[in-house]
Amino acid sequence: MAVLKKLSFSLAVVLALTMPTVHAFSFADEEAKDKAAATPKSAGGAAISPACKERLAKEKVLVLVAERGNNGINADQGRYGMHFQAIDRRLQKQGMRTLSQEEIKKQVAQAEIDAHFRNDPDAALAAAQKHGASLSLRGVISSRRAINPMLKIPEVYVSMNFALVGSDGRYVAEASASSDSYSGGDTVGMALTLINEQADGVVRRLLNGYCAERKK
Repeated sequence: MAVLKKLSFSLAVVLALTMPTVHAFSFADEEAKDKAAATPKSAGGAAISPACKERLAKEKVLVLVAERGNNGINADQGRYGMHFQAIDRRLQKQGMRTLSQEEIKKQVAQAEIDAHFRNDPDAALAAAQKHGASLSLRGVISSRRAINPMLKIPEVYVSMNFALVGSDGRYVAEASASSDSYSGGDTVGMALTLINEQADGVVRRLLNGYCAERKK
């Protein structure tokens, strides 16, 4: 009988040690988990210094988005409204003044927008003087399709290259973001997801590049 009691006690100890510990539910813990899940994984980029923020507040930025495809550059801004808004919000959060899409539509001709993406400095300067922007932020969507050699399914790689450009056409800073998908061909939609995931870090890197350039 004593042996059975010892065996029972030993078995109880083993079960107590091996069973997972059950924690009491805590609303605070769950809220912390939700906040962590909502935080962008690739925020990146150092915070902008107060001194540089003062300089940025004096700049006016023209935000333009285009897509590079087989037929060249598609710079129809009506196609990229949500992309524009996602970038525009980040710039305004840093205290910068931006041209709205309505202002761009009224003040900037499509030929002038196309000139920006052709890296035509004379046309870019003329357009900048016309709408009063001291900087342009250009985002170009690119994609590459291929068949995965192992899985035998379509792969779509999407990237966005961003450039902060002065009114004289000179590049001030550049940054990029990239992602990939194994299905679908909606590169514009995938680019929007990419911006929403990585735009905070991209904008910080661009503006820190501006800060470093302006110190020279």
